[in-house]
Amino acid sequence: MATTAAAPVAFAAKTSPVTAAQLGKSWRAGCPVGPADLRMLRLSYWGFDERPHSGAIVVHKDVAADVTTVFRTLFAKHFPIRSLKPVSAYGGSDDDSMAADNTSAFNCRNAVSSGKPSWSVHAYGKAIDVNPVENPYLFGDEVLPPAGSAYVDRSRYRPGMAVKGGVLVKAFAAVGWKWNVGGANPDYQHFSTTGT
Repeated sequence: MATTAAAPVAFAAKTSPVTAAQLGKSWRAGCPVGPADLRMLRLSYWGFDERPHSGAIVVHKDVAADVTTVFRTLFAKHFPIRSLKPVSAYGGSDDDSMAADNTSAFNCRNAVSSGKPSWSVHAYGKAIDVNPVENPYLFGDEVLPPAGSAYVDRSRYRPGMAVKGGVLVKAFAAVGWKWNVGGANPDYQHFSTTGT
């Protein structure tokens, strides 16, 4: 008896306006961009279970097409994403989102740094943190999130990791985004329009 191959799963993407209510605690009055400047992207992605899923991410309207292109590439290459939810699902807590290994973008917050407080590129919706556990931020002696300690050694590739010349880094570079791994505090999860 002949068997037929399963039809390939198609990438799906939908862009829609976002409201202050949808942004929840990830936005407040006084943030550098308002809800009208942001878009909710509902995107297909491959999970670590090697199955297709659908998730959502909030980005600036000016980068929505580029982010869709990145996720289309990642989907085509079966690059695994653990979770894809707006930070509002975590009450606006970057720490909770990272601990859940959630890939996210917009969050009205300051940059994590030892200098004078300044807005993060995330506060503009123009930065994305991908698989934070597999790609931790090494901030001095801290590993953010702490569960990322198992991935501080970047010499051995494991699924979901951002590596030079790898699918993830190349997908962002193809739309002109930069990977923030230069300097003393490499942020392996962080891709942005500015490189900061």
